[in-house]
Amino acid sequence: MAMRYMLDHALRVAWLSEAYLLAGRLDEAYTQAQYTLEFSRAHQERGHEAYALRLLSEFHAHHHPPEVEPAETHYRQALTLAEALGMRPLQAHCHRGLGTLYSQIGWVECAHAELTMAIHLYRTMEMTFWLPQAEAALAQVLRKGEAMNAT
Repeated sequence: MAMRYMLDHALRVAWLSEAYLLAGRLDEAYTQAQYTLEFSRAHQERGHEAYALRLLSEFHAHHHPPEVEPAETHYRQALTLAEALGMRPLQAHCHRGLGTLYSQIGWVECAHAELTMAIHLYRTMEMTFWLPQAEAALAQVLRKGEAMNAT
């Protein structure tokens, strides 16, 4: 920022936020995601705004217990923007995040629908890195559903 080189600044800060999130440093992840959201909105960078919203979702979803309402709200906002902008990989990530969130709180049918959509998108885009994660999450949801039906 000191050099005034702002091209893709929001994206770089989003990457930093995601790195913090993956490292379990939730406070830093939140701070950087919030900054990315504010910066991208101020500069009308809607794609980066969508990424920031997904990161905020992930932040809320990673709490124990998950902060369901803000996580779901941010996922839905990110998904709406991603759909409007044709950002299909981000759409898939949002569906996977929602599916995982719903699975954590026992909303089996919602989790099934979201994870199925994520898997479909990953397959059609040949995004094989995330596909096994989504398939494993769906298998877990199906087991939960079977256990609930057996009781």
